[in-house]
Amino acid sequence: MKPTLQLKLSQHLTLTPQLQQSIKLLQLSTLELNQEIERLLLENPMLERNEPGMNEFASAASPGSDDKENRDENGGENPAEPATDDRTPYEEGIDWSNTDKGASSKSDDDDTDFHEIQAASATLRDHLDTQVALSPLSDRDRMLVRFLIEALDDDGYLHQSLEDLFELLPPELGFEPDDLAIALHYVQQLEPAGIGARSPQECLGLQLRALPASPTRDLALTVVEQHIELLAERNFAQIKRLAHCNDDALREAQMLIRSLDPHPGSRHSGEETRYVLPDVAVRKIRGRWTALLNHEAMPRLRINQLYASLLRQNRYRGNGLAGQLQEARWLIKNVQQRFDTILRVSQAIVDQQRQFFDHGEVAMRPLTLREIANQLELHESTVSRVTTQKYMATPRGVFELKYFFGSHVATDTGGAASSTAIRALIRQLIEAEDRKKPLPDVKIADLLGQQGIVVARRTVAKYREALNIPPVSLRKTL
Repeated sequence: MKPTLQLKLSQHLTLTPQLQQSIKLLQLSTLELNQEIERLLLENPMLERNEPGMNEFASAASPGSDDKENRDENGGENPAEPATDDRTPYEEGIDWSNTDKGASSKSDDDDTDFHEIQAASATLRDHLDTQVALSPLSDRDRMLVRFLIEALDDDGYLHQSLEDLFELLPPELGFEPDDLAIALHYVQQLEPAGIGARSPQECLGLQLRALPASPTRDLALTVVEQHIELLAERNFAQIKRLAHCNDDALREAQMLIRSLDPHPGSRHSGEETRYVLPDVAVRKIRGRWTALLNHEAMPRLRINQLYASLLRQNRYRGNGLAGQLQEARWLIKNVQQRFDTILRVSQAIVDQQRQFFDHGEVAMRPLTLREIANQLELHESTVSRVTTQKYMATPRGVFELKYFFGSHVATDTGGAASSTAIRALIRQLIEAEDRKKPLPDVKIADLLGQQGIVVARRTVAKYREALNIPPVSLRKTL
């Protein structure tokens, strides 16, 4: 076959680098956005943060035409550096700095700085090793105790058997199996109580034995060590018969058992609390719920005036600064567009869910991404990106934007009820139930039906499990 040349014309959609960056920034969370901007700040010398006080340095470095050039480069005022006085009148009543009282109230007294220092939390092994170091044990016993401490998991449990652990000890040290059992007994005397347990039952028993002796403690210890399965099944009648106690005594023992910690080592896990920085806040302004941008979450960016001045003077034309200047402009514009889109979507959600802000979860209406997309003339995928990992601070709490969307269930009047509202009704019914005779899922479905919401028993069970509410057999109390 003879090779030939052919010309073919076709059309296809290509995303420009600017559009690709816009889509990428839109789907990032606030934390991820700041990380991405930090990376770009290191790579692009034409880009810098517009921190308070930088305008003075910029003016001193390049007086006269720099401010005008910055406005000309960006088509007016820099869109990503809102001035302090440029906020809308609706934002005047909001003090975003008060979200952290400890950080906003500083004084010259050195004692106040103590609250701003985050102390490094000791791990469980560090906490136990400190106690062992202060104990009057011999070096030989201390070695075995620390060996067992290293075998504990993060919750403080010893899952390996003593026989398996004994096989790991070097034979030349001359340890006996009884030595390891004695060392485990010492580990179980350390704080917090319950450390070194090999089962949840043993963990609760160790914590009870560490308490002062009393009739309630003795009964709780008997229930934990002998009737823990009956307690899990809420078979109180059988427990009373076997333990020879009445309702009041068993109720007090049950309350004591529930106050124990089945994961005593978790308090030393060292996990840091993750705080959410809301992108928008909702306030009622002149009788209307209004979404407002959180400017504390918005990066304040600007063009580096020194490099821009050198570029205007035809210097460094051949080293790529012109391209980096264009990339910096794109980033500033895309960051502003990101927050503008978040604000538009947030306000649309607020308008659709006004009843929620007035009356709570029970008034949540069904809402889909398509409804918001059609209302704002956006693509549904764009709304999905905007509502993922973006948070809204409301008088009723901080919620992810996706929280306001959900499926619906038909009502007998031909309408629809939001799944969020149904879950709120289920929670209210269970909270108001008689603990001695809790409501089964079938009864909850009947009660919802009396309110015009037709749901099946399995739907009630699904929503109840989503709320982390145990079944009827585990909600029964004395």
